[in-house]
This record gives sequence, structure tokens and C-alpha cells, in this order.
Amino acid sequence: MKQVVQNYKSGELAVLDVPVPGCKPGGVLVRSAFSLISTGTEMMKVSEAGMSMLGKARSRPDQVAKVMQSVATNGVPATYRKVMGKLDSYTPLGYSLCGVVEQVGAGIDDVKAGDLVACAGNEHALHAELNWVPKNLYTPVPDGLAPRHAAFGTVGSIAMQGVRQGEPQLGEVALVIGLGLIGQLVVQLLAASGVRVVGADPDPVRCELAERLGAAACGDPASAAVETAVAELTGGHGVDQVYLAAGGGSNQPVELAAKLCRDRGRVVDIGKCRLDLPWNAYYEKELDVRFSRSYGPGRYDPEYELEGRDYPIGYVRWTERRNLACFLDLAARGRVDVEPLISHIADFDDAVETYRRLKDGELKAVAVLFRYPQQEGQAEEAAAPAVAVPAVNVRRAPARAAGTPVRLAFIGAGNYATSMLLPHLTQREGVQLSTVVTTTALSAANAQRKFGFAEATTDLDAVLGDKSIDAVFVVTRHSSHAELTRKALLAGKTVFVEKPLALTEDELAGVLAAVEESGNDRLQVGFNRRFAPLLQEAKQRFGARTGPANLRYLVNAGRLDHGSWYLQQGTEGSRFAGEGGHFIDTASWLLDADPVSVYAVAPSGNEDLQVVLRYPDGSTATVSYVTSGPSSFPKETLDLVADGKALRLDDFVRASVYGRKKWVSSRLPKARDKGQNAELAAFVKAVRTGGPMPVPLQSLVATTAATLAVPAGLASGTPVNLEQAR
Repeated sequence: MKQVVQNYKSGELAVLDVPVPGCKPGGVLVRSAFSLISTGTEMMKVSEAGMSMLGKARSRPDQVAKVMQSVATNGVPATYRKVMGKLDSYTPLGYSLCGVVEQVGAGIDDVKAGDLVACAGNEHALHAELNWVPKNLYTPVPDGLAPRHAAFGTVGSIAMQGVRQGEPQLGEVALVIGLGLIGQLVVQLLAASGVRVVGADPDPVRCELAERLGAAACGDPASAAVETAVAELTGGHGVDQVYLAAGGGSNQPVELAAKLCRDRGRVVDIGKCRLDLPWNAYYEKELDVRFSRSYGPGRYDPEYELEGRDYPIGYVRWTERRNLACFLDLAARGRVDVEPLISHIADFDDAVETYRRLKDGELKAVAVLFRYPQQEGQAEEAAAPAVAVPAVNVRRAPARAAGTPVRLAFIGAGNYATSMLLPHLTQREGVQLSTVVTTTALSAANAQRKFGFAEATTDLDAVLGDKSIDAVFVVTRHSSHAELTRKALLAGKTVFVEKPLALTEDELAGVLAAVEESGNDRLQVGFNRRFAPLLQEAKQRFGARTGPANLRYLVNAGRLDHGSWYLQQGTEGSRFAGEGGHFIDTASWLLDADPVSVYAVAPSGNEDLQVVLRYPDGSTATVSYVTSGPSSFPKETLDLVADGKALRLDDFVRASVYGRKKWVSSRLPKARDKGQNAELAAFVKAVRTGGPMPVPLQSLVATTAATLAVPAGLASGTPVNLEQAR
């Protein structure tokens, strides 16, 4: 079999052919599926191996002390031979993996061959094709948890043990210093425990990631941002706990912990960082300094780890193995999300090159996984979930001659219809508002009086059967959109339906079945942002692109008023299902393509979403849909970067394009033009002339399918492929 090894003397890394370990009693032989590179602990070891002998000595003063003791006891020649022999030997790497049980040793009855297990230990969960793992260092993987996610079990246990040492309580505030792999997991575990978290790390990318995964605020420890956030969240008292998850030789983490911790707070050391405690600062606050020992109780106890002697649960509630099982359970239930931490997955055969890229800084990563070759009969990782993008197959019916003026009917006359659509239509020449249909007589009468409809009724069938009506607007609650659209299409009407088109894949299929049955594909969904004059001009000035683009769309949606029907998710779908199509459509229009996959993550405890869309040419669009932002902040900001150019949209008030020349629009009046008027003009023109609809039907379908993929992605924790139907 193959195994990754390192020569600590020369720094050489290699993938060696070594004998298969025997399956001893009290453990199992596991064939690796995925193993995790700890970009902190392992890379520190790899870096040390590349140092000079003096550098090695400086980095490991504890080992130097042992050498000096050996010199005093055994003399210089014997000690030299012993040290050089040890340094000039291959040592293993790795300590966290997931694999399939290949053979069960005597005395093991909790797993069988073929079971998926997560394994721990720097002597037993190595970067190797096969490992023998004793009973207390493996645990079965819960159903539904992907093997690559289960490979995080050991580092998850390290983070969990650190959090347990901090003894967090509901409503407390914690500071996590260092947002590498362990720090990111600590943030999520604290957030899942009802603790508000502030993160500190000099890397802005890691700060942004931690905020996506549940931190209230993050920033560079050298700036005032972290101190300000702590003051705001704690009323100036300081955090209840500080978790030191940083490495390196700086004493800044320890000093920052003392500065921002409250009186009699707790400081937990998880990482390997310098610990020169400033005596006055720690004494005056009487800070409780605690150490977290690896994966939990049992670590370094050979009777527990090698002989399988468990600690009674009444005396030791959380052992190494119980922490491992607990973390996997949280990951399986979606309370901890490790997918966003995976920066790279490398084939095991490329291990040496992967370590080189990490060491040289060419590969910047939070977590890297090795993927091992699948053996015949070995369980494969579950296929990524998929949402079908139905193909639009229609034999166009003869164009129905539209009269002049264009006669329109409205189904629904709620706030959006009366404030954002009807005011534009009443001012447009060549448009006649024929009939308004509502479920209550009074609302229909009010709309008729205010906007001049010729008729008001509650009889939907009469409107759909009226051959003089050219087009129907569906502006009702979300749950009725698909069915009303289907009926109107079958009645031969041109249809304008407010977003969303559908709330489920079955509803979308029903709409397209009506298109195919009737031959009527005259459909528009109210995705108005692509029609906004400011954004259209910005796209024109940005010009064509040749390479992939990165797009970021921040939507500060705000909180809903109590009692809003938008909160009726059981019948009306989620907020994002209702309006997320707006932002996906805008991104796809700017990128001139439809997405091919969707990845979504939601921090626990609120409705915020991060949706990452991937496009055929490698472009990506990230839609950050947040409800927890301040109302004083702009609602929508968008940035598009490609080919050395950048486009920025500031809440439909101002736009700018940066390239060889810079263009900045004049600032628009306070009333933002989000494109409704231009969208309606294009729709009315299409109805009057019989020309093509403003947006191709296949694009409307692709946007709807991408929106529907978001809950599937949240449930699976993996990217969802958008599969084009044939």
C-alpha cells in the first residue's frame, strides 16, 4: 500500500510503498476514502523539517532539553547517534480521516466490514491507503453524512474539546483569535450553542468566511474593528471567553485576550501559540486560563487509546470517542457546515505536490483533503444532488392578433401591483386596463376606482374566457402563481407573472406542460432588475469579456414586520424562494449565461443565506441575502470583476465602471429606478407586435430551477447540479 511520509532531517516528503498493517485484536482495518491535511499542525511540522538544524532546535526547545539530558546521561557520541538516527527516519503524517472498514479484529462488535467510519490519531489515522485503528479512535459515520465531511471528525473533536473547556452559556459572547481550520470550527460550534462570536484574524478572506458561518463580526486584531465589536456586543464589559486558535511566535493573541476579556472571564488555549502571560493584566481581572488537550479525555492514555478501556460515562461524559461521534452528529444534522472550509481536494497520488504548493503559499487553503482511489465494492460518496432544468419544447401556436389598444387584466391588486406596476401602465399610451380580479369585492372596486379598470370582478373564469383580453397579469400570493399562470396559458393569454414563477419542481413542470399543450409560450416573469436603465448602461460600458468573472451581490433584505404573509413559509415558501429569483436573474443576465450548479449555506439562528452560482465558463456569482443588517445600509450592492475591469452598482442610485478609463454615473434622485417601467414597456410591445418576449422562456426556467435548488443545497450541504433536461 501507499503512505505519505517525511524525513525530518532532510525535509523530504514522499509517497512510499509500505506493507499493509495487520488487523490486530481490539481494532479494525480501515481503507481510506478521504483524509484531511491540517493546514495548521501538519504544515508547521512540514515547515520545521525544512529548517536547518539550528532552526529545528529553536523551534523545539522541549526536544533540545531532552537531548541535553541524554548527553548528561549517555554522553555526546551516543546521544548524537540516537538523535541522527531518529531524525533520519521516515515519519508519518495525518491524523483525521474517513474510510471503509475492510477487516474487523477480535473483540470488535460495533462495526462490520463495509461500514463507513471516521478515525482519529496521529499514529492510526494517517495519510495512508490502509490503517489499523483501535476501538476508541473510530466511530461509525451517521447516515447521510458525506465521507469527505466525516474526514473532519478529528479536527472537529479538537475544536469541540476547546469549546467544552470554555463552558459557554446561552447568550454569552466569545472571542475566537485565529480563524484557521480549528478557529472556523470553534466559531460554528459556539454559534450552535447560542453564543455570539467575534473573530480576529489578519486575513480578510478568513474573516469573511467566519461571518458567513455564524460569527457576529470579525476583523484584523491590529485594527479597532474587533475591539469595537466586542464593546458593542458586551456593553463594554468584555467577552465571557476567549479561544486561542492561533499559531506562531507572536504574543499578541495572549495580550489581546487579556484586553478584551471581562473580569473573571475564561481564556482557553487550543492552538500552539506563544504564552507569555502579561501578569498584571491577567491578575487584575483574575482570568481563568485553561488548556484544551487535543480531542478530549483519553488522549495520550495508552490504556484508553490502545487497549480500548473506556471511561465510565458517569465520571467522564465526553471522551475522545464521544466527542468524535458528537461532532459527526452535528455535521450530519447541518448544525456544523464543513463544506465551505474545503479549499481543495487532491488525489492521494499528488500528495507531495500538494504539500509543496501549501508550503510555498501557492495553494492558500483552510482545509485540504486527499481523495483515495475507490476499490471494487467500496462504498462511494453519494452523488451530488441535482435539480432538473426542464427543456422548453413548444410548437408555437399561430400568433393571436393583438388589438389596439392592448387590453390587460390583473389577477390580484395588492401593494406591489398598485405601487409598482399599475402607476406605470395607467400612463402608457395604447394600454387599456380591462378587468381586475380579486378574491374580495371591495379590493376589486378600490382598484377599479383608483386605476380606471373598465370592470371589476371576482370571477376568474370569466376573465380567462374573455377573448378580447390580450394579456393577464398574475400578481397574487406566491403559492398561487404557478396554477394561475398555467390556467392563463391554456386560455391562450400572454402572461406576466410576478416572481416567483413556481415554488416547487412539480409546479414548474406543470407550467411547462401547459406551454407544450397549448403551444403558448408567451410568458414573462417579473425579474425587473435587468431592465434598470442604470444597470443597463453600466453593462454596456463594461463591454464584452473574454475570461471568467466573479460577481458579488449583497442584498440587505431587512427584517419583516410581524404578521407579514411572507413569513407563512408553509404555504408561501421562504423569503428567498419568493424573491431570490430577482438576484439570480440579474447575475445570469450580467454574465450572459444560465448557472450550472448552486451551493447554499445558511448560518444557524437566522434567515441569512449565501448562495454561490457556478456558470459554464467558470464564472461565479455569490448572492449574500441577509436579513440581519441595519436598515440604514443600502439594500442592494453589486460588484462584477473580469478581464481587469470592475463594475459596481450602488443600490440603483449610482453605478461605476473601472478599466482603462473610469466611468461614474450621475447620482440618481432618491427614487430608485429598478426597471419596472422599462420592463412593462418591453412586455406591452411584445404583446402589441407579437414579437419575442423580453426574456427567453428557457432563461426564466433556468433562474427558477436555480432558486428551487437552494433548499436542496441547504439540506445536503453540497453543491446542487442543475441538469439540463433533454
